[in-house]
Amino acid sequence: MLLPNESLLIDALPFPALIEALRAAFAAGADVPLRHTHHLGAGDSAGISLLMPAWDADGFYGVKIVNIYSNNHKRNKPGLHATYILHDATTGEPLAIFDGNVITSRRTAAASALGVDYLARRNARSLLVCGAGRVGSLLAPAIATVRQLDDIMVWDIDTGASQRTVQALRAQGLPARVAPALEPAARGADIITCATLAGEPFLRAEWLAAGSHVDLVGGFTPRMCEAEPACFAGAGVWVDTAEATQKSGDILNAIAAGCLGSDGIRGDLAALARGRCAARTSSDQRTVFKAVGTALEDLAAAKLAYKQLVRGDTQC
Repeated sequence: MLLPNESLLIDALPFPALIEALRAAFAAGADVPLRHTHHLGAGDSAGISLLMPAWDADGFYGVKIVNIYSNNHKRNKPGLHATYILHDATTGEPLAIFDGNVITSRRTAAASALGVDYLARRNARSLLVCGAGRVGSLLAPAIATVRQLDDIMVWDIDTGASQRTVQALRAQGLPARVAPALEPAARGADIITCATLAGEPFLRAEWLAAGSHVDLVGGFTPRMCEAEPACFAGAGVWVDTAEATQKSGDILNAIAAGCLGSDGIRGDLAALARGRCAARTSSDQRTVFKAVGTALEDLAAAKLAYKQLVRGDTQC
């Protein structure tokens, strides 16, 4: 059974290959039961535990356990911890145990990039990243795989986190800078991606330029929200899976406010990957992509890593 360390697992999940693995996985499909959600503890110790299984026709079965504790920043700890176990679906034999944080963060960033590839303007050059945590720090490298970015702005309520992320992005050769204020950065961005644990919306519709693309990564429960409902009004809206209409605070709030019709979502990643729904229809259309994550993405990432490691493209 494989048990790669974090570095080896990252090397086995390069964004160009991972984005294409997700595209293929959404086109092919998989068996993905609804995730189990469990609320643990109370107060500063309150957390959410998600159980996310999936299996496919290729004979792989995986389960991820992910724990989210939004108050962990008070303890100087990450807000998310996860473990992923990949099995042979024919025999039940465990094949690998992966760091679920690496699987989650990299597949999440890759899914955003896949959404950008389908929905953002081809000539989109400027990116605003809202949130400089584990996932936020990966969004620019992932999106830079599918768009030529000339300007990457990073905004976080923690300026120090923004600065650290910018330094890391520059070390990768990306043109990153700290966004000193959110509003002017949003007004000047072709693509805005948000990866936070916000409980109240911080992105305003009046800041969004014609033709811009908004990618909402956080807000994976009804209690969480990053964009005000008006951001959805008049925009083309897509989701990663149908589960987003049940779990996303952004989507639910927009519907409740009358800014998004119950039939206003144009499609999901599976429909886009299979060519069953249209993507962006004009250069001045505003587009919104809302993701809550799916175990299909985890399975696709785990399969890619396993195959890379078994082939010896990385060493374990």
